[in-house]
Amino acid sequence: GIDVRAPANPGPNFLQGDISSPAGIAAIVAQLPNRFDALLNIAGISGTVGAEKTLAVNFYGLRALTEAVAGRIREGGSVVNVASVAGYGWRANLDRAKRMVGVKGFPDIAKVMADNDVPNEIGYPLSKELLILWTQLAAHDPQFKDRSIRVNSVSPGPVETVILKEFRSVLGDAKVDSDIARVGRAATASDIAPVVLFMASDGARWINGANIANDGGLEASINADVLGY
Repeated sequence: GIDVRAPANPGPNFLQGDISSPAGIAAIVAQLPNRFDALLNIAGISGTVGAEKTLAVNFYGLRALTEAVAGRIREGGSVVNVASVAGYGWRANLDRAKRMVGVKGFPDIAKVMADNDVPNEIGYPLSKELLILWTQLAAHDPQFKDRSIRVNSVSPGPVETVILKEFRSVLGDAKVDSDIARVGRAATASDIAPVVLFMASDGARWINGANIANDGGLEASINADVLGY
């Protein structure tokens, strides 16, 4: 497990690290094993710190770490990205998403934001739009595809974790409460983790480039409104 903050009881398999900069990613990569089965990209921040840092952690750093360790994932292994129903608008914003995903490596994010007229308040949903698009592209990227490494994403809706309070300030109470009301309750971590683990397993061996809506039916409800059925 890797996190910027150490837990109270980190145990022998915890690595403290920060994916928000190239130097931080390099430090993590230097300490990782040379071979492992799957990479679960669960790191994410809410957007309260602004779009630049949010994009650094939620997309550009996540992507840079994944590409840096692609050669260490075993053949037939898996990458699972935790995206969000907040990235629902990736299709509507496809041109912008294509441009921003098309910037290679770990870029000057402030410049990328300026080039694409990105307002500071949309950092979180934008980061997830980019992640969902990149997941689909990465599934057919030779560095993964040539070694039968699957790349998928899992998109939860609201989840009862400490970050939910921050989402209320970023997305607004009305949006969060509406999403919860559509499906009856917020999820718990135990609703999400088994799906992430399944996507990492050989049981999901024929699922690739998919975004799994693990949201209690929230995306289906939004689709009904947006598409009018």
